[in-house]
Amino acid sequence: MRALPAKVSIRWRLTLTYGALVFAASVVLLFSVYSIVAQAIDNNWPTLNFGGLQDQLVWQDAQRQAVTAAQNALLRNSLLALVGVGILSLIIGYFVADRALRPVAKMTATARKLSESTLAHQRIALEGPNDELKELADTFDAMLTRLNVAFDTQRRFVANASHELRTPLTINRTVLEIALSDPEASEDLKALGRTLLEVNARNEKLIEGLLLLARSERELAVRKPVDVQEVAQTAVEQVQPFAQEHGVTVVTDLVSAPTIGDPVLLERSVSNLLENAVKYNIPENGKVWIRTGMVDGALVVQVANTGQHVPAYEVNSLFEPFRRLHADRVESAKGAGLGLSIVRAVVQAHGGDVAAVPRDGGGLVVTIRLPRR
Repeated sequence: MRALPAKVSIRWRLTLTYGALVFAASVVLLFSVYSIVAQAIDNNWPTLNFGGLQDQLVWQDAQRQAVTAAQNALLRNSLLALVGVGILSLIIGYFVADRALRPVAKMTATARKLSESTLAHQRIALEGPNDELKELADTFDAMLTRLNVAFDTQRRFVANASHELRTPLTINRTVLEIALSDPEASEDLKALGRTLLEVNARNEKLIEGLLLLARSERELAVRKPVDVQEVAQTAVEQVQPFAQEHGVTVVTDLVSAPTIGDPVLLERSVSNLLENAVKYNIPENGKVWIRTGMVDGALVVQVANTGQHVPAYEVNSLFEPFRRLHADRVESAKGAGLGLSIVRAVVQAHGGDVAAVPRDGGGLVVTIRLPRR
C-alpha cells in the first residue's frame, strides 16, 4: 500500500481523491436523509384511539411493522443510490482531474517539441487566471528564454573560437614550413622547426577535437539518410595508411545499416574508434575488426582490437575528455584524449548509446547502437 502512490499516475490519484470526497459527502447526505425521514415517520405516525386494548396493541404492532418496512425500503434504495453516486463520482472525478491537468499537459507537449532550433520561438504562453499553474508556466517560459540566450552565447563562442584559434596556428605552420624549406637554414634550426611543427600540429588537432566535441554535444544541424556501411568503409580507407604504418591489419565485415543523421559526424566517430584501435594495439601483427549491421532492430557498429589488457574498472573512464589509457606510451601521449569523448557525444546526439568492454586476450570491444529510422 505504501508503494502504491508511486505506481499510480497523478491523473488517477486526483480522480480517486475527487471520487472519494464526492462519495463520502454522498454517504453522509444519504444517511442523514435516512435518519431524518425515519425519525419523521416514527414521530408523525398518527395515533388512533378506538376499540379496546387488544385493538390498540394490534394497531401499534402494525405501526411498528410499517415504519420498519419503510425504513428498510429507504435504506435499500439509499444503498443503491449510493452505488450509482460512487460510479458517477469516479466519472466526474476523472473529468475534473483531466481539466485540472490540461495546462500541465500543454507544458509537457511544449517541452517535448523543444529543441535547439525551436528554443527561440517555442513558448507555453498559458492563458488564464494568475494561479499557481500560470505562475509555473510563466516561470518555465522565462527559463526557456535564459536557455536560448545561453545557447546563442555558446554558438557564438564556438564560431569565434574556431576562427580565433585556428588562424594563428595556421600562420605558425606556414611560417615554420617556409623556414624548413630554406636551404640555408642550419640543422639545429631545422630540428627546432620540426619540433615546433609537431607541437603546432598537436595543438591544431586538440582545437579541432574540442570544437568538434562542442558541436557534437549540440542538436544535429544535418539530418539525412545515410548508410553506416558506406560511412564505415570510408573510415577504413582513411585509417588504412595509419594501420599499415603500425603493422596492424584491419578486418572488415560491413553490412548495410541505413539510418538518418549527420554523415560527417558519424564518419568521424567511426574513424576515431579505428584510430584508437590502431594506436593502442600490439606493436607487431596486431588486428582490428570492424563490423556493421542490424541486430534486434538496432543499427550496430562494433570495433574490436588486439592490444594490452584493459582493466574493467578503467573502461568507463575512457569516454571522459582528456582521459588516456597507458599515457606513458609514446603514441598515447601524442593524442589529445578526446577521441572516445567525441564518439560518445556524436552517438548520443543521434539518440544512441556506446559501450566498451575488455576483450578476451587484450584490447577493447566498443559497440555503438543507433536507432533505426
